[in-house]
Amino acid sequence: MDLNGFKTELAVRDYECDLQGIVNNSVYMNYLEHARHEFLKSSGIDFAALAARKINLVVVRIEADYKSSLVPGDQFTVSVQYERISPLRFCFHQEIRRTSDNRLIIQAKVIGSALNANGRPELPKELEDIFGR
Repeated sequence: MDLNGFKTELAVRDYECDLQGIVNNSVYMNYLEHARHEFLKSSGIDFAALAARKINLVVVRIEADYKSSLVPGDQFTVSVQYERISPLRFCFHQEIRRTSDNRLIIQAKVIGSALNANGRPELPKELEDIFGR
């Protein structure tokens, strides 16, 4: 999938690396999450406002394919494209690419939903507007 949608730029910090000198696998999940939050913010979705209304956005499933590693000082972009996959679920297709050579580092598919105050799946209007019906 060609991800020409939302992109954000980040850089590896030394403390994100393990003894092998590469970014620890779990840190990539933070990068992906940060990009999703930035995408939602740029789309007018206010996480704090949703939480105040007792609407919680949740991750249901993540599939990630690690292709290469980042090292301290690497700059990279995280891409986000979304897709509505059911009445109550949406998918973020994401990639991380090193800026210097555009090398693919990770491809991920993140399935999410929203839970209402009763803990039941329900997409609020704000998300319906972005993801479509």
